[in-house]
Amino acid sequence: MRLWLLLTLSCSLIGVAHATPVEPEKPPGPPSVAYLSLIIDDLGQNPVRDHRALMLPGPVTLAVMPDTPHAADFAREAHRAGKTVILHMPMDPATGPFAWHPELPLAELEKRLNAALLAVPYAVGINNHMGSRMTAEPQAMTWLVAELQRRHLFLLDSRTSANTVAAAEAQRIGLASLSRDIFLDDERTTAAITAQFEAAIKLAHKQGSVVMIGHPYPMTLDVLERELPRLKAQGIKWIDLRRMISVRGNQATAAHGKNGIYR
Repeated sequence: MRLWLLLTLSCSLIGVAHATPVEPEKPPGPPSVAYLSLIIDDLGQNPVRDHRALMLPGPVTLAVMPDTPHAADFAREAHRAGKTVILHMPMDPATGPFAWHPELPLAELEKRLNAALLAVPYAVGINNHMGSRMTAEPQAMTWLVAELQRRHLFLLDSRTSANTVAAAEAQRIGLASLSRDIFLDDERTTAAITAQFEAAIKLAHKQGSVVMIGHPYPMTLDVLERELPRLKAQGIKWIDLRRMISVRGNQATAAHGKNGIYR
């Protein structure tokens, strides 16, 4: 009996010694797929630069200003080329006949939005041109997102101010929307724009997606023409802005909110 107990104990110890160790849980790594969307703002002013933006090799979204001499013609050309066209809506501190200002009544805001959409045919959404004051106005943004939902248009919050409530109001009613992460060319030098593009790539890998806005400046287009063909080799999938809305599912990124809810 004593011998049997000794043999049993020895076998148990051997089994413990050779048991497969339990692997500790690994922290989640970076997203397996990184997506990028690109918007070019301020189009409709210069046919040469506009055409160069149109010829960028991929699903670029083209944001056309309504108070420019070539707005309608360029919007039609972009639509024929299969590009996504959005209205680049002027908002305070922007000026001009279409611009929204906090002191204007809602009836006037509606009149200006209607006129702007007529000036930019085929627009499937809007983003704000300037707008640091206007996008911080809850009443106007509440009206705007409801109106866009009624018209089946989406909203891109350019986030020209940390005080914007546009994306938060859109999220509250379930309007298809998203927010800009990176401005490429606040500083108009090739080195600075290249650095911002590289920052966008890193951010896409970190959070799974990035939305970046640039302008049809010659140096911006130089950088984009050079760098966009390299996206695939860097593990980036360049997608249309409407698909990016689906990818993000109306959720705020960490920079813009907490637990997916806009601040």
